[in-house]
Order: sequence, then structure tokens, then C-alpha cells
Amino acid sequence: MRQALALTLAAALLSGCASHKPEDYNGIWINQKAIDSAAKGISLRQALKDNGPNFEWKLNIAAGQASVDNGFELAEGQLTAGDKQYQVVFPGNHVETLTLDGDELVQNTSQWSPQQSFEKARSPAPMGARTGTTFEQALYSAYLGGEWKIMAGPGQGGTVHFRDNGVVEGLPSLDRYALCLAGDCADMSGANDSLWLERNQRGAPYIFKRDGDQLEILRALNSAQPDEKPQLSPGPRQWLLERD
Repeated sequence: MRQALALTLAAALLSGCASHKPEDYNGIWINQKAIDSAAKGISLRQALKDNGPNFEWKLNIAAGQASVDNGFELAEGQLTAGDKQYQVVFPGNHVETLTLDGDELVQNTSQWSPQQSFEKARSPAPMGARTGTTFEQALYSAYLGGEWKIMAGPGQGGTVHFRDNGVVEGLPSLDRYALCLAGDCADMSGANDSLWLERNQRGAPYIFKRDGDQLEILRALNSAQPDEKPQLSPGPRQWLLERD
């Protein structure tokens, strides 16, 4: 009798641990696998491709709203509760199913997307910020955070900091940067990684190559005609940076 009661209580406890309340879904969830892969110092394009296509989910259970970002496009849909899952209905009858597996949010396989896992953001941007902001800031910090020394190029010997809010310090005559994650900028640069560098909202695209703690930034050469979409390829090296 006591053994049966103990087994019943254990089963109840395990069931309680495995269940999730609706509010457990709330918040901002990011593709940590993509960030961890990129942080190894490899090609950013490859890390995102291998772990994509989506990078951030934002869920508001009370409002029945969900949004997802893939680094280029933002989609917004309506949340509906199911049996131990939520469905997100987007315009055009595009439906994604979300479940919780321990501490991870799982976007289940659908006719539109492969299965992906997301982690609750440790330092989320405000809920009112654009969906994708939290992932972008976490990626910028992991991929380009720390101190970089200019080994070659203008400002040689100086120190460069890439901040997670898109501010760059130490590159002569520049004050902001943006990594290309997907979309038109990725299409224009082909298989190459690219970033945008500017000062006072005037700038240009650059190609970059990442190899561990070295970052080579190259001028981008455009082979397209003036009336065509730019087609960028690596040009002369502008900077060689090394992270301390």
C-alpha cells in the first residue's frame, strides 16, 4: 500500500514538473545555437545557414500575439492554445506549432520550416523593441565583442570595439556598423560575409573574412551596371584586426 502510494505521488510530481503554464511561453526566445556556432570564429553566413532560418520569437500570451524574425523579414501572427502546444497563424494560412521542451521553445517541423529550438533570452530587449533586436545584440556581443587591435590598415596599432548596439569605436572616420544576416545584402555579396560601416548615416558595404581571432575587412567591389542590383566581391584589404 505504501509502495503504491509512493509511486502515485512520484508520478504526480513528475507530471507536474513536465507540465507548463501558458505564461511559461511568454517573452523573447532566441536561436542560441546560431550564436554559439558563430562565436567559434567561423563564417557568419555559414553559422546562420546551418542553424536557421529563424532567429527570434516574441510571444505575448495575454494578447494572443506572436512574431518571428529571420534576420530580414518580420512575420506577425495570432496565438491560439492547443493541447500542450500553441499554434501561430500567420496571414495566408501559414501555421507554425510551438511547444516547450524543458527550458527550450521548439518550433516544430512544418511545410514551411524545419524544426528549431530557441532559448529564453538572458538579457532581452524591451518587449516594445523590434522583434530580432535581442538576437542581434546577443550575436554582435558574442561574435565581435571584446578588444580588437588594428594589425594593418588605417589606425594601425589602435584598439577597436564593436558594441552590441551597432556602435563601433576605433575605426577611423566610422561610428556605426551592421552585420549582414540575410536578405538583399546577403544576395548582393554572394557566398561572402558582409557588413555595413558608416559615419553620420553615410557609409558603404564591406566584405569580411573571419578566422578565429582574426577579422579581415575588405573593400567591396561592385561588378554590376548602374541600373542593376549590386554584385559585390572581395577587393583590397582595408583592415586586419586581431582580438586580444
